[in-house]
Amino acid sequence: MPRRWVATLACLAALVALACEGGGSAAPRPTRSAGQPGGPGGIAALGDSISTGFASCLVLTSCERNSWSTGDGLRVRSHYRRLLDQDPSIRGRAYNHARSGARADALEGQAKAAVRDRADYVTVLIGANDVCRGGVDAMTPVAEFRADVDRGLRALRTGRPKARVLVVSIPDLYRLWEVGHGDARATRAWRRGVCPALLANATSTAPADRSRRAAVRDRIDAYNSELVAACRAYGSRCRHDGGAVHRVRFTLDMLNPLDWFHPNVDGQGRLAEVTWRSSGLAD
Repeated sequence: MPRRWVATLACLAALVALACEGGGSAAPRPTRSAGQPGGPGGIAALGDSISTGFASCLVLTSCERNSWSTGDGLRVRSHYRRLLDQDPSIRGRAYNHARSGARADALEGQAKAAVRDRADYVTVLIGANDVCRGGVDAMTPVAEFRADVDRGLRALRTGRPKARVLVVSIPDLYRLWEVGHGDARATRAWRRGVCPALLANATSTAPADRSRRAAVRDRIDAYNSELVAACRAYGSRCRHDGGAVHRVRFTLDMLNPLDWFHPNVDGQGRLAEVTWRSSGLAD
């Protein structure tokens, strides 16, 4: 066999060996669950179904690519996509630890996961499930809610003291009742148990139902006040959205047509827009 052929086969064998061992010039893209030692830490989302993009893909399940915070899809200009425009080196470093149904008592565990990811920027949107898990009597007491939030933020401050944190206000769920209780499609969906403390008997004008809705509205206001105070107590690395999300005037065309509660793609985009202006990271 000619000597040049032997050399060529040896080179090919070496290349195959590198490929089999995972070598080569292209590094694997970081996964959403693996921490990245060194380099930019990227972004992590903590919270509930809103931050998972739940129902924004026209099915009642999480759709993280449309998340206002960490989404990497093309239909929502999320915080992650905006950060990529500023620093392409964080590509692949978007970690979504939010979970459907999560209440404030889940924040500590989520925060510890963000610490393991070495996230440099963390968004927090929590509280809707503390209101919506059952009837009015089942709502998380305000002091307990604050203690849960403090534990979560403390885990971040201890583990990632230089990370930036954005605490987001709870959306105005009462506004959803206002715009939806006259729509038969929405009220039909709500009868399946969507936020019963607020949306049960949605068309009723009975005093007891009106009082129940007012209690939910007041509890959300109380939670939002505690979120402001918790962020202030955290220190200079924490920013609050100043009530920007709570002031969003949601309309039915910003909600998905299955539960008429969670934001659709347009709603997620709106959340991304108003919270980005509050983040302190905008150009």
